[in-house]
Amino acid sequence: MFQLSTEQKVCEVGGVKFGGQPGDYPCVCVSSIFQKGDKVFTGKRKEGFDEKRAEMLLKTQDKYTEDTGVPGMADIVANTGKEFESFIDFVVAKSDMPFCIDAWVMKPKLEGAAYCAEKGLLDRMFYNSLTVWEQDLETEIKEIADIGVKHVLLVAFDQEDQMPSGRVTGTQKLLDAIEKVGAQFESIFVDSSVMNGPATAFCGVANKMIKEKWGFPTASAPSNGSYMDLKRFKEMWDFKGWSSTDAALEALSAFNYHDMIFSGPMAGATRILPAVAEAEAFLATTMFAETKKLPACETHPLYKLFPDFVEQLKGLQ
Repeated sequence: MFQLSTEQKVCEVGGVKFGGQPGDYPCVCVSSIFQKGDKVFTGKRKEGFDEKRAEMLLKTQDKYTEDTGVPGMADIVANTGKEFESFIDFVVAKSDMPFCIDAWVMKPKLEGAAYCAEKGLLDRMFYNSLTVWEQDLETEIKEIADIGVKHVLLVAFDQEDQMPSGRVTGTQKLLDAIEKVGAQFESIFVDSSVMNGPATAFCGVANKMIKEKWGFPTASAPSNGSYMDLKRFKEMWDFKGWSSTDAALEALSAFNYHDMIFSGPMAGATRILPAVAEAEAFLATTMFAETKKLPACETHPLYKLFPDFVEQLKGLQ
């Protein structure tokens, strides 16, 4: 039974809704841009980036969102506050998609969040992320609350319990820290921490547990698992063989209690969004068999890609 007994929260970032019961809204694909190794950098990172290639990546993802009904977001990766300013300005000038700010350490993330506040972009941005391993977590929470961050991702894990239950205890630790600081956020969603490709199944199980306990939208980064095997599988089957495993893992995750997936470099959007669209149509049909209800989202992939089948389903209600 896919239907959840707990009332589910629906969050909205930059006009994109996610959450709710499985099948209500399609899984959001968050694709990385400006990450280490991104081909938009043709030389040293400090020398700038290929604006035509970066624009092409954004426009292509937007087209696939329009075609499939699967929302795309940009995971903007930067090393410094100045990089965030440049990258954020570029993304918002070229696309209307929502985005997150992503950095390894706290200082540039805080600077990126502050810049979004200055530019009036907090409705469109989510903070990636608050983690259980941050040593100065309470300071980070207080800082982003003072900036006015509205949407925040929690990355939950418990090193002492690597089963799905550990993601639940990790979530509780982060929620306790937020409560201790007295911070409030408009949207909270939880990333249940990928370990490898097949262990991403733990994320699906954990996400169901988290959704049942709190009703939060849930996420993980299946691409972290599939890219661990890029070299090995390319040697076995070439790039196309590996890319099929990547698309399969993303689609399986979308089907299995994920409201959002971090889907890897934006260059992969042309294979990932169609795969996720098929999975979301599959999930919506599964939910119809259980509830006789069709998706709440009018641009859902089931409506976009299979309108004739939707009419057949309506006849069965």
